[in-house]
Amino acid sequence: MPEGDTVYQVAHRLDRALRGGTVVRFDLRVPGLATADLTGSVVHEVLPRGKHILMRIGDWTFRSHLRMDGAWHVYVPGERWRVPGFQSRAVIATERVVAVGFDVSMLALAPTTEESLLVGHLGPDPLGDDWDLAEATRRVSADPRAIHVALLDQTNVAGFGNEYAAELLFLRGVLPTTPARFVDVEPLLALGARTIRANRDRPDRTFTGVALRGRTTWVYGRAHRACRRCGAHILTGEIGADPTAQRQTFWCPRCQR
Repeated sequence: MPEGDTVYQVAHRLDRALRGGTVVRFDLRVPGLATADLTGSVVHEVLPRGKHILMRIGDWTFRSHLRMDGAWHVYVPGERWRVPGFQSRAVIATERVVAVGFDVSMLALAPTTEESLLVGHLGPDPLGDDWDLAEATRRVSADPRAIHVALLDQTNVAGFGNEYAAELLFLRGVLPTTPARFVDVEPLLALGARTIRANRDRPDRTFTGVALRGRTTWVYGRAHRACRRCGAHILTGEIGADPTAQRQTFWCPRCQR
């Protein structure tokens, strides 16, 4: 599932393409929204909220989520799509561009005045203008589960995914299975905010400061390889809120205790 910095980049690319345009085609190809039509409305802005993409069109907000396989493409009118049409779930066109959401999910519409119905359940977003470190710290610290699980819960803090959780916990020397209440959460989240903000404008995410392929992470995706700090073999396992939400995580047995 894409991390918050990836969603940020997608939303801002859509904003540059659609903002200020008048909708000439609005086609949602999912049950319950197939008859929705915002043709003739102006696209005011497209913005990210955690891992959600919000399009404010006319008096309405349209939400989408990339999940694991979703993507938004931008085409000029008449350009051939690079993905088969049957995978499209949303088509929003202005006079200048055609934005197509392939395999996007969680599609929903709500009046912009009631946008909280779509994203009000989310915790503070480190990429948002209203980032609230104290509130995010309160939510994560109060979570009775393992810190890795607490970081992935978007109602605690919005935008961090599995890669960020693994890397931030390594950088802070915390085992992913440590109960959140035993973790010094505020500096962990402050580091997370600085890191995701640094990555949001980069073409390739990095946690090590090195942008070369294969050298961007400390532990994530490096099972059984030597720790870049101490040389111990990186361990891997699964952790999640329940058996249906297991995520593979990675840690160093020496650097994280």
